[in-house]
Amino acid sequence: MSNLTKRYDPFDELFRGFFVRPVDFGQGREAPELRVDVKENDNAYEVHAELPGVNKEDIHVDIDGAVVAISAERKQEKEIKEGERVLRTERYFGKVSRSFQLAQEIDENQTVARYNNGVLELTLPKKTAVQARRITIQ
Repeated sequence: MSNLTKRYDPFDELFRGFFVRPVDFGQGREAPELRVDVKENDNAYEVHAELPGVNKEDIHVDIDGAVVAISAERKQEKEIKEGERVLRTERYFGKVSRSFQLAQEIDENQTVARYNNGVLELTLPKKTAVQARRITIQ
């Protein structure tokens, strides 16, 4: 009897599944994460949050002590021209939000917010720490 063996073909492995890919038509799609970078210096925190495609009027920042909450809404434009049909849409429309706590409370009155090229930049000055005092007992 002869043993039959399959010859190894590297192209077989390379192209396996190449032409057959699962297609997601947006069913069950979750909201994308709001990506945030936080840096600290002696006087303030610097926050950069990616919010591409969002109008600055649809961004809200709330500060409560040391907790910072960022929320935004991206609205879908319903502009379909006559004779045009949508074949696929992958862009996310809806609300995203993120909150995080910093190590020190924020001075809300000195906070600066800028929105440029899809990036929200926050400068969050730290509140000056109240020094503990020793009370003399009479």
